[in-house]
Amino acid sequence: MDQTALTRIAEALERMSPAPLAAPDFDVASAFVWHVGPERLEPVAEVSRVDLDLLVGINRSRDTLLENTRRFAQGFAANNALLWGARGMGKSSLVKAVHGALVADHPGLKLVELQREDLPSVGRLLNHLRGAPHRFILFCDDLSFSHDDQHYKSLKAVLDGGIEGRPENVVFYATSNRRHLMPRDMIENERSSAINPSEAVEEKVSLSDRFGLWLGFHPCDQDEYLAMIEGYCAAYGVKVAPETLRAEAVEWQATRGGRSGRVAWQFFTDLAGRHGVSLR
Repeated sequence: MDQTALTRIAEALERMSPAPLAAPDFDVASAFVWHVGPERLEPVAEVSRVDLDLLVGINRSRDTLLENTRRFAQGFAANNALLWGARGMGKSSLVKAVHGALVADHPGLKLVELQREDLPSVGRLLNHLRGAPHRFILFCDDLSFSHDDQHYKSLKAVLDGGIEGRPENVVFYATSNRRHLMPRDMIENERSSAINPSEAVEEKVSLSDRFGLWLGFHPCDQDEYLAMIEGYCAAYGVKVAPETLRAEAVEWQATRGGRSGRVAWQFFTDLAGRHGVSLR
């Protein structure tokens, strides 16, 4: 066999079983994204987030998550958290905003984003975080599972940690539109067709029970929707007559078929653009 063929075989084996990830330098950034193929922790130079004070109408969830995260950053015990509920009501924004509010006083607090489809690699990620002299919020946005999805088994490595336990320096925050992380109709279908209905879905439904904090997010009313927009205007110096602002905001949400924090921000983005204001 010639040298060229041996080189190709060696390269193919390297792709199938890449070298272990080198210990990343966690001091280069406050946030990272976990990638696979090849596995690496990519630093994020600037996190896309809004100020914590601009998140209106979710005061209880905001205060609870902030206090839980502050205790964690200080080296004390803290719970994993599931933020569930209505779309566009600030679940992922809250996680990023809480981290941003604390990182100045706690520079060792790092945010690591993990995609749902990369959950099978979470054990290897935890091994890299376990030995680091930092504290990590492991964040998975829009987490949910279908009835035949086996990724939920990987999630147990984060929530329970097997015989090693979850690393003391890692806490897991997830957002989901579903309280039990899987569609209700699939839960009911498995119950109705199972020999033992109570056991058929227990393993999957019990995933949400492994989160110490359940923080619910619900659709906002019109007053909260308008308060969000008024807060954005004050923060970015956009001046509009109150009656004009109200009329335009109500018309905007009517065209979207509903109100939410996301709709409020989309309206304000349009409003700021029309007034020549940059949101950077």
